[in-house]
This record gives sequence, structure tokens and C-alpha cells, in this order.
Amino acid sequence: MTATSPATPPSISDSLNRLWAKFLPETQRRIALLTAASVSYASGTLTDSQRVEAHQAAHKLAGVLGTFGLPHGTELARRIENEFAAEVVVSAADLAKWIDELQVLVDRRS
Repeated sequence: MTATSPATPPSISDSLNRLWAKFLPETQRRIALLTAASVSYASGTLTDSQRVEAHQAAHKLAGVLGTFGLPHGTELARRIENEFAAEVVVSAADLAKWIDELQVLVDRRS
């Protein structure tokens, strides 16, 4: 007779990795939305609707990235969120740089 051992529960790290994989497409979509809004801002064609969507996307990213071990991602997303909340963004170049940094962090985590 063989003794069966209880299944080993997944580690927190394994669980977080599975959740990351599940939410990665939405995270990528939000970054793409931020990128598009940044390009529109730089060209002077950012609509109010785009600004609101970008603000919301950055807010959601800020809330979730730290959970997945990306505290700098949370910081960048908050900066981006604050910029899209303002009437005038500090600089299109800074905004684009922060979004690029955010993308790099997410890509490294994936």
C-alpha cells in the first residue's frame, strides 16, 4: 500500500506568476492606450476622451503593478496618471519616456 501525500499548495510566487500571466494582456492593452494618448498629445490631437481613458488606464496600472513586484512601475504609472489628470502635460518627451520605461518593466516581468 502506498501512502499518498497531500498535494503541495502552490507558493505565493507561483500564484502571483499565474495571475500575472492572466492579467498581462490587459496590462499590455493599457500601456498601448497610454502610448497612443502620448503620441496624440505630442501631435496636439489628444482628445478629452483619450485623456480620460489614459488617466484611468494609468490609475489602474498604478494600483496593480506593485502587487506583481514592480514598485517602480507603480511610481511611473502614478506620474503618468497625474500628467493626464492635469490640463497641460509637463512634456511630451517625458511622458513618452515614462511610458517606454513602464513597457520595459512589464516586458522584463513577463
